[in-house]
Amino acid sequence: MKKESENGKVRDFLDLIIPYIKYIGQRIFYLLPVIIVISVIIFALIQLMPGDPILAMINPETTANMSEEQRLAYIETMRKIMGYDKPLIIRYFLWWGDVLTGNFGYSVQLNKPISEFIGTNILNSFKVNVVGFIIAFLVAIPIGIKSAVKKNSRYDKIVTVVSMIGISLPSFFMALLLVLFFSAKLRWLPFSGMSDPRGARPDWMYLILPVSVIVLSSLASLIRYIRNAMIEVLKADYIRTGRAKGLSEKVVIYRHAFKNALIPVITIIGFWIPALFGGSIIVEKIFAWPGMGLLMNQAYAFKDRGVLATVLLFYAALTLFANLFVDVGYTLVDPRIKARRIK
Repeated sequence: MKKESENGKVRDFLDLIIPYIKYIGQRIFYLLPVIIVISVIIFALIQLMPGDPILAMINPETTANMSEEQRLAYIETMRKIMGYDKPLIIRYFLWWGDVLTGNFGYSVQLNKPISEFIGTNILNSFKVNVVGFIIAFLVAIPIGIKSAVKKNSRYDKIVTVVSMIGISLPSFFMALLLVLFFSAKLRWLPFSGMSDPRGARPDWMYLILPVSVIVLSSLASLIRYIRNAMIEVLKADYIRTGRAKGLSEKVVIYRHAFKNALIPVITIIGFWIPALFGGSIIVEKIFAWPGMGLLMNQAYAFKDRGVLATVLLFYAALTLFANLFVDVGYTLVDPRIKARRIK
């Protein structure tokens, strides 16, 4: 009997999860043509950049003692080795072959394969952005809900004013203020890098300022979205019905109202995922944080085509993942959407 009960639980779990797996698989399949089109645009734009990538790659000291004929022959040899002598369409497919095998090409600026450092940069960006957004979201939920429940109260007016000020301040201005106060004046926190080579400070201290900027730049808008979504839901008839049936205020707000208010919030989160990583270009530049934002900034300055193509493809994939997150989130929150999509 016990074994049959366990088998029944496994079947129930599979019946619940398999439709979602199929749906996610379908969505990923539909995204494949989109990523191909985007990759074509990225590759074409990178190739149209001015300058010769081979000349940028060659160290001038290497060809300093060569005659003009030897120099031209050396450049042509390097062009063949790097595949730049092949037609554009062939180079596009070779690039995709490198991407699919985890190679990603070669960095002119760092003079080494991109695969040797790209994973570390992605992880560093995730540390700052994901931690910052999770903290902002966890703080924004109770503040936004309370502000909606106490609409037009003194608390709501204070939250509204503070959030509008937060929305108006650009992230680079917040970063400079934090650096000035906590690093220059108080000397509590380091203002750049991600570790102390002398070991005088723990590594987590280097996270505080960049994460704080991400939290502050995200928090104000999140509070406004959650507040406005909750205000609309609290006007619904089923909320009044729940209160009339004697349900406690916490049950009405958190179990019924907030669940339905999550639908527009999920949309915002979906758009925020790529926006956070895009916005972190400024934050990482200010704090010299070695993530994807700083890498993209340096690659553009040095016209590092391989790195630029890889970073742009990463941002494109991140945007498509955000859209997939929104679609799946809708099906989890709204039963009506789940009934249409999950079969």
